[in-house]
Amino acid sequence: MALAFLALTFATPAAAQPVANFDWFEYRGEDSVDRASQPAAGEYRNPILQGFYPDPSVTRVGKDFYLVTSTFSYFPGIPVFHSRDLVSWTQIGNAIDRPEQLDFKQLGLSRGVFAPTIQAKAGIFYILNTCVDCGGNFLVTAKNPAGPWSDPIWLPELEGGIDPSLFFDTDGKTWILNNGPPEGKPEYEGHRAIWIQQFDLAARKPIGPRKVLVNGGVDFSKKPIWIEGPHIFKKDGYYYLSCAEGGTAEGHSQVILRSKSVTGPFEANPANPILTQRGLPGDRTDPITSAGHAQLVTTPDGKWWATFLAVRPYAGDFYSTGRETFLLPVRWENGWPRITDPGQVIPWVATRPALPPQPAPPVPTSGGFTVRDEFDGAKLPPYWMMLRNPRSNWFALSDGRLSLTARPVGLGDNANPSFLGRRQQHRNAAAETVVRFTPEKDGDRAGIAVLQNDDYWFFLGLKQVGGKLALVLDRRDGTDSAAAGETVAAVEASAYGIGPGRPLALRIEVRGNRYVFSYARVLGSPDVPMLAWRPLTRLTTDSLTTKVAGGFVGSTFGVFAGSAER
Repeated sequence: MALAFLALTFATPAAAQPVANFDWFEYRGEDSVDRASQPAAGEYRNPILQGFYPDPSVTRVGKDFYLVTSTFSYFPGIPVFHSRDLVSWTQIGNAIDRPEQLDFKQLGLSRGVFAPTIQAKAGIFYILNTCVDCGGNFLVTAKNPAGPWSDPIWLPELEGGIDPSLFFDTDGKTWILNNGPPEGKPEYEGHRAIWIQQFDLAARKPIGPRKVLVNGGVDFSKKPIWIEGPHIFKKDGYYYLSCAEGGTAEGHSQVILRSKSVTGPFEANPANPILTQRGLPGDRTDPITSAGHAQLVTTPDGKWWATFLAVRPYAGDFYSTGRETFLLPVRWENGWPRITDPGQVIPWVATRPALPPQPAPPVPTSGGFTVRDEFDGAKLPPYWMMLRNPRSNWFALSDGRLSLTARPVGLGDNANPSFLGRRQQHRNAAAETVVRFTPEKDGDRAGIAVLQNDDYWFFLGLKQVGGKLALVLDRRDGTDSAAAGETVAAVEASAYGIGPGRPLALRIEVRGNRYVFSYARVLGSPDVPMLAWRPLTRLTTDSLTTKVAGGFVGSTFGVFAGSAER
C-alpha cells in the first residue's frame, strides 16, 4: 500500500462510522528555567530539541548539518532535521514515511526503530537503523535528506545487533560498526560488544570477517553494561571509537577509545567518561540527567561539537518529556576529546558555535513557545505522529478541519487507533482543541488525549454512555487496567448545554505531575469566544513518566476518535 502519510487524500468514511472534526490544535509550554536561563546575544539554550527526540545522530555536508533521532513504533519514523548553525533546527522530513517501508505490527511503543545514524558520501545520504522485532538491521538511502528515502536494504549479517553506523576511511574503504552479543556466552546482564566489519558500499552489504573492538566496555573488570551507539572518526593519525556506556538511565555516559588501526586494538581514554551526569547531587536545582549517546561533529572551521541525549526530570528520576537532544562544545586535551569535566553540570545556556546565526526555525524547538495548528493546509506538519503503521485511511484535512474516523481501535490496543499526536516538550505544558462529534452508539468517543504508551494514558472528550452524551475522562493506568480504560470523571453533557455535533473546547494542562482536565462551550463559529473554562477534574500522578511506564518514549498530546464494535 503506497501511502504518503503527510499528504493523503481520503475517501469519505463509511456512513456506519462516525467522524470527529477538530477545528484546531494548540500546544504551549514554558518552564521556570526558560525564563531564568535566557540566552544572551552569542549564546544558545539547551536542549536544542525539546521533548521526545532521543538518540541523536548528526553529520555535516559542507555548511549544512543534518540530524536524526529515534521514534520507536511511532509513524512516520526517524525525523530528519537541518541546520547551518547547530542551534536552529528545522524538520525537513521523515525517513520512514511510507507504511510499506517497515511494519511495526502490534509491537510495544518502545520497540520499532532504535538509534538511527546518518552519514553522507558522494551525494548519497545513508541512514542505518535497527527495526527491533520487525526485521532487524537495515539501510535506507536518499539523494535529498528531505526524502524520499529508499525502502529498507536489510543487513542480516548483523543479526542480534543494534545501533549500526558507517565509517568512511580516507583510503576509500567503508566499515560498519554495531552493538552486538559478545563472543561466547554473556558473563553478566548487559554484557555486550562493539563489532566492526568492512562494508561494500556499492553492493550495500557487509563483506569479510567480523571482529570485536570492545568487549563489555572500557574496563571489563567492573562489568560495564550496554556498550552501544558506536561511531568512529579519524584525527591526527588516530582512529577514535566513541560509544555510550552504562545504560540510558542515570548511569548513562559517553566513553572514548583510540587506535592506530581501524580494526584495533583500541586503548581506552584513562580519563573516561568524557560525558556523564552520574554521581552529581540529586537535589540540585533544575537537574539535567542521564546524559550520553553522543556523536561528535566538526564545523567548517574545524571546531568540534557533540550532540547527545539527556533528560529533564521534574522530580527525582521522574520525567514525561522523554529523552531530548542537547549540544555542547568539545575540547581536546592530550589527544583526547572531552565534553564535560568530572562533576560538571550540563549548562542550560552556552556560547554559540562560531557560525553565522540562522533565523529562528518556523516551528520552535527550544525554550518557551506556543505552536497552533489550524489544519488549513494540504498536509499535516511532519512533527505529527500516529501509533504504528496505518492500515486504512482514517484521517483527512479539508475545509480547515482535521477529521478522524472513529474506529473500534482504542488507545490501549497496541494497534493503530485514530490518534494523531505531537510531543510534550515542556514539564509545564497545555494542549487545547475544539471537537465536533455526534456519537451513534454507546462507546463512540472523540476528544483530546495525553499518552505515554498503550498502557498509560488519559482521554478527555465526548462519549455516548447508556444512550446519553457524556463528557468523560477515561484513564488507563497500567497493564492491570482494561485496555479501553476506566472512567474516572464524567458529567452528562446536556446539563451544561453540550449537544451532539456542537463545538466543544477541551484542554489538558500539566505542571510536573499535576494534571487539570478542562472544557469550555463554544458559542458559535470557531471565531466566537468560548465561555470560561471549567475543570472536569484535577489529579496528581507519575504514571505518564518513563520511571513508571517504562520504555524509551515521552508523552504525546493529540486528538483521538474511537467507536464501539459495530
